[in-house]
Amino acid sequence: MFAVRFVVLWLLAVVSSTQGANILGLYSSHSPSHLIIHMSTAKALAEAGHNVTVVSMLRPKVMHKDINLIVIPVTKEQERTLENQMTTMAGQKNSILTTMNRLLNDMDVMIDAQADLLSDPRFQPILETKFDLMILGYFLNDFQLGVAAKLKVPVIIDWMTAPNPIIDEFTGNPSEVSYVPNIATSATHPMGFLKRAENLAMHLFLKYMSTLLESKLTQIYKDIYGEDKNLPTLNELRKNISMAFVGSHLISEGPIRPLVPAIVEIGGIQVKDKPDPLPKDIDQFLNKSTQGAVFFSLGSNVKSSTVKPEIVQIIFKVLSSLEQNVIWKWEDLENTPGNVSNILYKNWLPQDDILAHPNTKLFITHAGKGGITESQYHGVPMVALPIFADQPGNAAAMEKSGYGLSLELLSITEDSLRNTISEVLENKKYSQAVGKFSALYRDRPLTAKQSVVYWTEYVLRHHGAPHLQSPSLHMNFIELNNLDIYALILIILALFVLLTRLIGKFLWRKVFVNAKISKSKNNQKKIKKINKKH
Repeated sequence: MFAVRFVVLWLLAVVSSTQGANILGLYSSHSPSHLIIHMSTAKALAEAGHNVTVVSMLRPKVMHKDINLIVIPVTKEQERTLENQMTTMAGQKNSILTTMNRLLNDMDVMIDAQADLLSDPRFQPILETKFDLMILGYFLNDFQLGVAAKLKVPVIIDWMTAPNPIIDEFTGNPSEVSYVPNIATSATHPMGFLKRAENLAMHLFLKYMSTLLESKLTQIYKDIYGEDKNLPTLNELRKNISMAFVGSHLISEGPIRPLVPAIVEIGGIQVKDKPDPLPKDIDQFLNKSTQGAVFFSLGSNVKSSTVKPEIVQIIFKVLSSLEQNVIWKWEDLENTPGNVSNILYKNWLPQDDILAHPNTKLFITHAGKGGITESQYHGVPMVALPIFADQPGNAAAMEKSGYGLSLELLSITEDSLRNTISEVLENKKYSQAVGKFSALYRDRPLTAKQSVVYWTEYVLRHHGAPHLQSPSLHMNFIELNNLDIYALILIILALFVLLTRLIGKFLWRKVFVNAKISKSKNNQKKIKKINKKH
């Protein structure tokens, strides 16, 4: 009985040490889709009884009654700049490289706005509040690690997709370039020689771009905190991140790769355990869709109205001719592409809840990671129309896995779009493939929410859990790659070869050269004897 009581008291002590922790969620990305992921993490912690304060630039769609929300929006000028850039990107073909270049130049307002937030008067009370942990919604905002340093709390990074080279660097995780496709390519596993060469080239180029980005972020950190001599350098702060939550589930998504313990997969965190009731008009529209329904959304960053008008008309003609009903995310409800009975326009849609409806048979998507995840979770096949960033890579992986088909938005025709939609709707192989994935995606020892709560409390219990850190974080490039050892081996081999040559030359002289000299002397003596006889 004593042993049982001891165990119970110990468990109560562990629980009481983590329940009700004060947690700061700093989610300053100006992307609504990013915020959905981050707020789902915050909501899971609030539901577990923690005191969560969230600082955001946007008013979130996902919320909990017990979350203390502080919204610090971007300026009107910054908002206009971002909208103009999104409009430009929607009208041209983009790659991850052009997107990165844009982030360093025309769209650097996305970085600068996150820096401006830290000096906003509405943010200052945060620095005077007692917190136990900070969760940083990561998007090119390393300098915000200074907030955690000021508060003297551990940090968990919240990242929207699978680990990328930046997250790998934060946690000391191996990048495995030979078989993990880079987001800058459309390569999928397995990769042949040429694709591996392309993957390596893009990896190195992104490392170069990251170096340029790091220089900008470090300068911002110095501008904000340079006068505080008590704070570590930004590089030191990067090396002391406790954990990274990543939006993936590689067992089902692939490719399988090593992950250090400080990386915790929470892919699907935004998917509800039980769908919320749909708005009445959407619910009625889906329920009467006896032939099935098609859901069309280009995400939260690009407005449908910014797509070229001729492309919009192609999409409208095809969707309006379907026998299925269509729910179309369209922001400007006063100016829709056209009015037909089978299309319902809405300026905002509960995406996860619509995809969960049994009558939703197809998702036409921009191939953002969040939408792809939700569609796969609910077993809904897709037609992808990627626009920028990681979307082309997501679309290629989705198509390679057999969950749907992909088209280039700027080059679609009525025939290509109609044929592609018909193929995915009518050929059962796509719904069967994504259905199998859905079963695998859901089969895990802890749900995404349970993983968030457990590992957050683990970090709290163990005061940052420094024992989870990979030793590689505190090694320089030479040590990490054993270059000093290889150099020593090469020096030893070189000395061995040189010494062998010297010994060889010495023996050659001693044995062969001396033998030749002796033989020559003997020959000379014989010649002299012969000459004397004559």
